[in-house]
Amino acid sequence: MNDPVNRRRRQLVLGLIAAPVAGAVRAAMPTPGGTEGPFYPLPAMRHADDDSDLVRVADEVELAGGEIVRLAGRVLDRDGRPLAGAQVEIWQCDANGVYLHRRDPNHDFRDRAFQGFGRSVTAADGGYAFRTIKPVPYPGRTPHIHVKVWHDGRERLTTQFYLLDHPLNARDWLYNRIPRDRRERVTLHFAAADPEPLARLDIVI
Repeated sequence: MNDPVNRRRRQLVLGLIAAPVAGAVRAAMPTPGGTEGPFYPLPAMRHADDDSDLVRVADEVELAGGEIVRLAGRVLDRDGRPLAGAQVEIWQCDANGVYLHRRDPNHDFRDRAFQGFGRSVTAADGGYAFRTIKPVPYPGRTPHIHVKVWHDGRERLTTQFYLLDHPLNARDWLYNRIPRDRRERVTLHFAAADPEPLARLDIVI
């Protein structure tokens, strides 16, 4: 019973049993929430064009200023199952640090070619995708993208995504409210891809 072959077999079986459980535990950890902030654009403030491509506004000739990137991932429940039909919203400031919001004090200097707000409805695999700009800092905040998720007619999550290892993260009071062991769940890792840099981040609600 204690020979090396039997021990290896038992270890292999136990490993196969434990692997799905470990994966489920990781998937069950919810994405940490964050504040909505003062500049969530109400429907009346948004462009009629509020699709998932924020760098091209309908009827505008030019693309938005800033570094164009892509953001994608899945929306999952706490058992790791994909959620189809969830609506993911993102909003962020433009390359000038200005939000699509009437209360932004620099509203008159907003990049008119940047959509500022967009939405993506998840597919059967829970997938969402956006084309936007890499977030930039503005006075008092590290770069971030605001995110809100709706499912079954309810708001299920409001949070913010941050850039990996940005030097301003260490001084950002909202970023530092996130427990260290959960920051990875709201951290964007942009990697070279075709046609634009891509970050993948799953959202667990």
